[in-house]
Amino acid sequence: MGAGENMKYKKLGGSNLEISTIGLGMFATGGEGWKFAWGPQDDNETINAVNASLDCGINWVDTAPAYGLGHAETVLGKAIKGKRDKLYIFTKCGRVWDDKGDMSAVLDKESVIKECDDSLKRLDIDCIDLYQIHWPQPDEKIEEAWEAICDLKKAGKIKYAGVSNFNGAQMKRVQDIAPVTSLQPPYSLMRREAAVDFKFCEENNIGIIVYSPMAKGLLSGKYNKDNVSAFAETDHRKNDDMFKGDNLEKALRLVELMKPMAVIRGCEVSNIAVAWTLSNSAVTGAICGARSAKQAKTNAVSADITLTREELNLLNS
Repeated sequence: MGAGENMKYKKLGGSNLEISTIGLGMFATGGEGWKFAWGPQDDNETINAVNASLDCGINWVDTAPAYGLGHAETVLGKAIKGKRDKLYIFTKCGRVWDDKGDMSAVLDKESVIKECDDSLKRLDIDCIDLYQIHWPQPDEKIEEAWEAICDLKKAGKIKYAGVSNFNGAQMKRVQDIAPVTSLQPPYSLMRREAAVDFKFCEENNIGIIVYSPMAKGLLSGKYNKDNVSAFAETDHRKNDDMFKGDNLEKALRLVELMKPMAVIRGCEVSNIAVAWTLSNSAVTGAICGARSAKQAKTNAVSADITLTREELNLLNS
């Protein structure tokens, strides 16, 4: 896997994957026409973001069938043609949709196996590097899904297995069946509660790849009270509580604290927000969405930023 000039790399849990501390997230690249869309997205811009990420030393992409109802995986499949050996592909299972695009939580064995086969087709690859249960829903089915994932591993369709949005007790239940390679929790200055399970991960050699380190862009420094109301009607953030009331006030206060930290380094506020998540030694990597080559290059800068003890104390106070 290629290296960027200042990119950092860490081993993901008990796997042999040496991953960049910044990963590329595909949530926003699914385009319009589904419940959690981020507004319109040009597929060529997505492909440019993948290429720029590679150039910066980012060596893994995190996606899911749910993103754009399969579209994000399909575009990623096109983007990695001829470059498969340069990128680890992480995707997920547990969310299926009907002809109307309505999503359901399903973790039955047959469904998990079919989802994996469908993802392999869309991505146009023969093996997924990390396959994750997207949500522990329905809770009583997580063991069944984990056993299905173990079968997929034996069949050579996936290399490693991880979980997303699980708590410590749920991780233990599947860990008792077969080792969990990684946990993918939401973790940012706005949402710190996932850290309660980081100790369990460290004790069990489970890597942690955090999502939404910029709180869906809220901590990027781009937004204020006026422009958050200008999201496209097809952008799910328009109705997200994170972008309203006390949450918005808190985020804007944090952004003001981060601005001078960014200025002295000549970087963006978003880089400081991501660097904060990486300052937790339990965190292996942060998933940063990019909808263009420029955003991908900006994200990569975060890997090379170390916040001082004083700065961390200020942000943690």
